[in-house]
Amino acid sequence: VKMNDPASTQGGVNFGTLMVGDFGRIEILRGAQSTLWGSQAIGGVVNIVTAEPTESFQGNFSAEAGSRGTTYFRGGIGGMNDRLSWRLAANRYDTDGFSAHAPGTEDDGYENTSVSGRLNLKLTENASLDLRAVYSDGTNDFDGFGVDSREYANTEELVTYAGLNFDLLGGRLRNRIGYAYTDSQRNNTNPDRTIETSTFEAKGENTRWDYQGTFAFTSDLSATFGIESERAEMRTRSPSNSAVKPAFGTGRADLDSAYVQFQWAALPNLNLTAGIRYDDHAQYGDNALGQLAAAWTLNEGNTVLRASWGQGFRAPGLYELYSEYGNLTLQPEEFDAWEVSIQQKLLDKATVAVTYFNRQADNEIRYNSCSSTIDPLCVVNGSMRWGYYANVQKTEAQGVEVSGTVDITPAFNIAANYTWTDATNASGANKGKHLTRRPEHMANFSADYAFANGLKTGLAVRYSGETFTNDANTGTLDEYTLVDLRVSYPIDDHLEVY
Repeated sequence: VKMNDPASTQGGVNFGTLMVGDFGRIEILRGAQSTLWGSQAIGGVVNIVTAEPTESFQGNFSAEAGSRGTTYFRGGIGGMNDRLSWRLAANRYDTDGFSAHAPGTEDDGYENTSVSGRLNLKLTENASLDLRAVYSDGTNDFDGFGVDSREYANTEELVTYAGLNFDLLGGRLRNRIGYAYTDSQRNNTNPDRTIETSTFEAKGENTRWDYQGTFAFTSDLSATFGIESERAEMRTRSPSNSAVKPAFGTGRADLDSAYVQFQWAALPNLNLTAGIRYDDHAQYGDNALGQLAAAWTLNEGNTVLRASWGQGFRAPGLYELYSEYGNLTLQPEEFDAWEVSIQQKLLDKATVAVTYFNRQADNEIRYNSCSSTIDPLCVVNGSMRWGYYANVQKTEAQGVEVSGTVDITPAFNIAANYTWTDATNASGANKGKHLTRRPEHMANFSADYAFANGLKTGLAVRYSGETFTNDANTGTLDEYTLVDLRVSYPIDDHLEVY
């Protein structure tokens, strides 16, 4: 299920509502992934997979408590047999937090309740039914502009999926037909208002049908292909402290897509990938996107060379078009990205990788603040607004990442990485200025040690360099470092303290 909220900026999802308690694994797909995952996946994909049962019947429960009145409870049950696999899980998180306004006295906390479930039923030897759902309800307190206030926001999200999987041609052709539906509702409230306490209301829905097939021509050559049809709808408004509520800003977008990607083991140590995707957007027409990648393994697997290139396309989001900050003259964003890397194993104990990446964007969309009525887009129906979304023409991001892992002993391992990123505006009044909220320097370090009695300890250090808070680079966010310490001990095979 593509996680997005059509009523948010750029259709982004609020990851703060996703509790990690029942995640089975999180996969990070690096680089352009537009062919299979959608035209917007130019920088990579985060694939979150909920936990699956591994026994006929099993359950787990965990509880946490900490400072600032923080508690976290999570649990799940599930089971599997030859035909049926199922799991149900729930999470509850609470924290009193602290004031987001400094200095402030009113704490800004957070609470979240979420449930999830999945079921896979084997209908025949070659067909199965997939059902999945996640629901979350989160409320976060926040402060107003430069004041300590009792404002809060509530976010409800529902994600559902139903799929039919079946194999044909003796398993050479694998097929999936899927239906996905997401519903996100957000409401902000200021209880100190005298007339209208609601300050923001938004609802976004996304419906998606898709078919995906994988055909094995030979053991070395396969193709993945599919079609998708997606509809996004949203409504949003920001009521003032008045008895009369404004009308909702509403919008809808339809997107139909088709794609094919080939994977070929051209040589025993050389793998090639090539793909193309076609999008038909109801408002912005046709677009074709390409993707190429190669991986070459040398020195009996000790050296791996990789290279990839891909294109991306993102139509303006519904919020960017139809909200009170909307701009109907926006053009789609277009991207080209490529990267090259080398990975080297050393003495069977260490792995070092170096990657260079480059991404160029045209018509990238940013929020533009209004400071005068000279700009005609700042005035709507005779009234001046706070700002609007605009194409900033061109941006470019390039950089180098160095990463490495060392297994000093079977029980002691170290990992580290450093990334240098040069992300700048490439046109307009701020040409040459750094893009906002992109640190030029970032680094991570972690060390873990497992004792013979089962005790595990760990250290993690994260560094983020200075960033700019506006396009003119006149506002900055200072550099910072985070340090985490962790320890866990298994009391027996079923109980662990951490």
